[in-house]
Amino acid sequence: MACPDPSRGIYVTYFIQGLILLAAASSITAGEYFLGISAGVAFLLTMAPSLMTRNLRLCLPWEVNLLVAVSLYLHVMGHVGEYYVTLAPYYDKLTHLVSSVTVALIAFFLAVLAEHHGDIRLTRTAIIVFILVSTLAAGTIWEIYEFVADQIFGTNLQHGNIDTMSDLVVDLAGAVIGAVFAAIALARTEGHQFIRFFADPTYHPEQGDLVSDPIDLARGR
Repeated sequence: MACPDPSRGIYVTYFIQGLILLAAASSITAGEYFLGISAGVAFLLTMAPSLMTRNLRLCLPWEVNLLVAVSLYLHVMGHVGEYYVTLAPYYDKLTHLVSSVTVALIAFFLAVLAEHHGDIRLTRTAIIVFILVSTLAAGTIWEIYEFVADQIFGTNLQHGNIDTMSDLVVDLAGAVIGAVFAAIALARTEGHQFIRFFADPTYHPEQGDLVSDPIDLARGR
């Protein structure tokens, strides 16, 4: 399925991807090979949304791709630019908030995809719970990664129990923001159009389609 031409805003994503590549190159030039490789991996991850949805009947809006790129760029510059140190602890919390909102939105669109293509019938409440649980799970996995990295490689990614728990609280805040967005989107009278738009951007709803659509948003009430 060919996705519709993206908004000009997608070029902002391309610009940020270029900045990540520049950070990778500068790190390698400075002899910081680990940071350079990490930045290179971050760049590849910014391409994941488009690669994963290329053969699916789902086109993530460019805003989601932008959030993915911004999240990874903030993380890369936190290490390359040492902002995690010079702007501690605020920069770290900002990174967690942006990343958790991004994960929450991706979880929302995955739920939309499952609803549209599978036999799964999700209520509005189930979708919101899925968003909250998925986002917190991602944040927990990230904290486990930092703990393991500190133990094996002797890094200093975690700074005690307060830092870890405050990171998870910020992750929860990001999950709530994403869940609120999903709840508002699903509660709108044109909710069917919203779901159809992301599940099949080539679809143009007719009045009859809105009436006969199998997805009943009232179920979650």
